[in-house]
Amino acid sequence: MNALKKACFLDRDGVLIEDRNYLSDPADVRLCPHVPEALRLLREHGFLLIVVSNQSGIARGYFTVEDLRRVEARIAGLLAEQGVLLDDVFYCFHHVKGVVPEYAVECTCRKPKPGMLLEAARKHGIDLKESLMIGDKVSDIEAGFAAGCRAAALVRSGHGAEQDLSAFPQAADSPDILSAVRKLLTLS
Repeated sequence: MNALKKACFLDRDGVLIEDRNYLSDPADVRLCPHVPEALRLLREHGFLLIVVSNQSGIARGYFTVEDLRRVEARIAGLLAEQGVLLDDVFYCFHHVKGVVPEYAVECTCRKPKPGMLLEAARKHGIDLKESLMIGDKVSDIEAGFAAGCRAAALVRSGHGAEQDLSAFPQAADSPDILSAVRKLLTLS
């Protein structure tokens, strides 16, 4: 039997890339500071790198799945130029107030619910008790802990600057992803 793997689950907007509110144009993709270094450090410590991102712009009709795939390809290309590859990407397209009927539903994958993390764990054989979550919203932190991750960090980039982390005092509070990774690795 294969040993379970550990993963670092990463929100996309405001953590890996600058938050552009409903980003649909690959030309607007900019990596946040220190992202390649942070991801390499996680990889060196044996973590899978898995993005889990709410993308309700699809349900709201602001952009299409194809637009999202082009943005995803741009992110992957920028990271590859820095020698970093992501292991997988999970998106939630749903929002109950959406205008695209197939996505205008209540779901189990939209953070703060843990559905994307649980799906990734099943797909990749991940031990959630050994895994981490890094996000820029309290809903990211909540999803990580709801899935059973051992630790989580809120970065103050993106929406993180305005988030109240008091409900999760066990979560690391960090100015950026590299600081978050360093804090989380010292908790091991």
